[in-house]
Amino acid sequence: MRLRVVDNPPSPYTSRYADWLEPPPDARVEVYEETARSILSRNDSPDIPFTWSVNPYRGCQHACAYCYARPTHEYLEFGAGTDFETRLVAKVNAPQLLRAALVKPRWRRERICFCGVTDCYQPIEATYGLTRRCLEVCLEFRNPVGVITKGFLVVRDIDLLTRLAEQAGASVHLSIPFADPQTSKLLEPQAPPPSRRFEALRRLAEAGLDVSLMLSPIIPGLNDTDIPEILERAAEAGATSASYSALRLPGSVEPVFVERLRAALPQRAEKVLARIRDMRGGRMNETRFGARMRGEGVYWTAIRHLFAVTARRFGLGAEVAAVADIPAAAPPEEPARALPTQLQLDF
Repeated sequence: MRLRVVDNPPSPYTSRYADWLEPPPDARVEVYEETARSILSRNDSPDIPFTWSVNPYRGCQHACAYCYARPTHEYLEFGAGTDFETRLVAKVNAPQLLRAALVKPRWRRERICFCGVTDCYQPIEATYGLTRRCLEVCLEFRNPVGVITKGFLVVRDIDLLTRLAEQAGASVHLSIPFADPQTSKLLEPQAPPPSRRFEALRRLAEAGLDVSLMLSPIIPGLNDTDIPEILERAAEAGATSASYSALRLPGSVEPVFVERLRAALPQRAEKVLARIRDMRGGRMNETRFGARMRGEGVYWTAIRHLFAVTARRFGLGAEVAAVADIPAAAPPEEPARALPTQLQLDF
């Protein structure tokens, strides 16, 4: 894999979609352009609810302290901390690679997830447009898709997503783990505020799209008390279902998260860390398949019950699991599966 640094990266804040983005970050962003070898990533983990995904970008400018994808940047010999959110990679040939994959006779029109690693609607998408162009390829081949994002920029593509929904199948999942904009700003500093994401959810739902809430990750002792408000606001905005998953801190994510939590919320940090250990049997992370997306213990059981009762109250699914089902969009022989939380990468 070869990366080419862009000396003066194009700015999404001067693009025609700039009015949909938040103010630019203080950190200097470097953008690298990659001519990738492949774009479809195949997953075979029993914890992951989909087989195929497309990730047009590496790294994520949203800078979420808890992001489980941070260690993937280390494959590039970058850091999992500030490098992850300031040294971004655009796979400039992603649409061409996707078309070449979908045209093959052995392709079975299985649902493709956008994205399972970094956000496909992070700010540089406003300039590169790789996600939109990949979605256009899916429409060309009438291939079903599922989109997961925190980005308000997803509303730019309502026209394309509605056509995909009509002709192939499409669903959108908005990730909103915090109700309080100040807490969100501390731990997801470059992501749109919660109000902006609820507005995106509303616009997508009004366009007739199947839209779901992802309350992920739940960080015990920090955002579990936000569950009722987030679910109520999501239902009011038009969400049809909701899902959640427990905080995961694999590898170098743990020191990044702990450092930023202590810096942002010094008086609450130790309580939160104690709650995390409590739901992980005294550890900070769980690596076992079937358990890494879920918690355990009395406190976590209370969280599960709170989510289930509140979701039913607001009509967000008659059955609520730790990770809820994506609406069926695959061919009949491919049953609907749960919402994604992590990918096995194909570098």
